[in-house]
Amino acid sequence: MRAYERLLNYVQFNTASHEESQTCPSTPGQLELGRSLVEEMRLMGVSNARMDANGYVYGEIPATAEGFPTIGLIAHMDTVDCVPALPMHARIVENYDGGAVQLEGGDVLDPADYPELKHRAGKDLIVTDGRTLLGADDKAGVAEIMTACEQLLSQNLPHGEVRIAFTPDEEIGRGADRFDVAGFGADFAYTVDGDELGGIEYENFNAASAQLSFHGRSVHPGSAKNKLVNAALLAMEFDSLLPPQERPEHTEGYEGFYHLCGVKGETELAESCYIIRDHDRARFEARKKTVERIAAYMNEKYGAGAVECSVQDSYYNMREVIEPRMDIIRRAEAAYRAVGVEPFEKPIRGGTDGSKLSFMGLPCPNLATGGMNYHGRFECIAVQDMDKMAEMLVALLTLRA
Repeated sequence: MRAYERLLNYVQFNTASHEESQTCPSTPGQLELGRSLVEEMRLMGVSNARMDANGYVYGEIPATAEGFPTIGLIAHMDTVDCVPALPMHARIVENYDGGAVQLEGGDVLDPADYPELKHRAGKDLIVTDGRTLLGADDKAGVAEIMTACEQLLSQNLPHGEVRIAFTPDEEIGRGADRFDVAGFGADFAYTVDGDELGGIEYENFNAASAQLSFHGRSVHPGSAKNKLVNAALLAMEFDSLLPPQERPEHTEGYEGFYHLCGVKGETELAESCYIIRDHDRARFEARKKTVERIAAYMNEKYGAGAVECSVQDSYYNMREVIEPRMDIIRRAEAAYRAVGVEPFEKPIRGGTDGSKLSFMGLPCPNLATGGMNYHGRFECIAVQDMDKMAEMLVALLTLRA
């Protein structure tokens, strides 16, 4: 079975994770996909295919030759919940001509808006009807790993031990939290969770979240002078004190940001949440201090307790773990070249399970899937890029050095 055929099956499972859930996995659809993957692995001959009590799926392929490292391949099963996942109506635009694609929902997937589409011209492009996301983040990674395993088993190629894992709840930052690193048993691993074909990523943001509560005092507006304190306006004032040029929509590359994820409130109480990102650890720490300093300033201005601020770290830049193990990166470069793809390195403007796993003792850079426009209704991926990534993974596992 080809990777794209698996993807078209997997996207029929609604695996959107949910941040407010206290269970693991956070949604039952992830368990449904996980059970299906376990059965699929068993049928193709993967050893010890299983799903644990937390919804993590694991499998193993025994070595066929000596002298190879034990390599892990990891992808996540969940998708974001900010865009509908169902009803899924995926279709293939055969021999994509490089122009605009009319989606059934009335929207247009246009290379004027998404110039990366030019790299997909001449390929068969998988899209949705424009009403849902596709879910290639990261079901494409799951499909490519499964296809690579099937090829490895059927072609009787020499390789070392292979460890496979599919994680829940990556999109809400919990994907590595209950990962059994010791039981996984890999010398190193790769997440298959990137985008452009050829990409290798081992630098990611340092990440934190900030939760803020603003406390006001309600008074009838007719007699409110010098008495009323509007909590909703306090939330607006707080945001205005952050540098406006350091928002996601104005940054790229290694530039960090403050991102307002949500705000709600009335006169008595308002709440807002932010994510804080920067590749550089010193600048990251400074950003957190900026948020805390603004909260302290507003408490001085409006009185103690007007603003409650809680800043919590989420993950860190894996570069400091990967740099001593650049042999892992060289292996990925060689595997890309073995299948005719020129590799390139770029920083991740986000995070992966690999960023946490690297600090848990499992060095784990990130590889491409071939997808683009993740987390939105214009998400798409080329059939041929998925084929190429499956080939690359087989090359990765069979390289002796």
